[in-house]
Amino acid sequence: MTRMYHYATVSKALDQLNEKGFTCDFNLNFDAIKKNPEKFEIVHVYRYEGASDPGDEAVVYGIKSNSGKKGVYVAGFSADSDSETSQILLDLSIKGR
Repeated sequence: MTRMYHYATVSKALDQLNEKGFTCDFNLNFDAIKKNPEKFEIVHVYRYEGASDPGDEAVVYGIKSNSGKKGVYVAGFSADSDSETSQILLDLSIKGR
């Protein structure tokens, strides 16, 4: 993982990553990561915390495959988040360090 970016909103983070070529929506295509996690690496992370509502918390991941495909994954950052997805993302970030 190369660096943590700070944007005002999740939308701004997604716009900026899109401009950097992160065009695939891995929320819709997460099976590709789930089936072959060793082929992916988290290269950008942005954590957004809502000012007053913990339900507004999210993490935006910029993910790159070893074939060069780049995309984003937006995860809720709460106790009821999908634990299987969280574990896969954690494994990716560890491999990318």
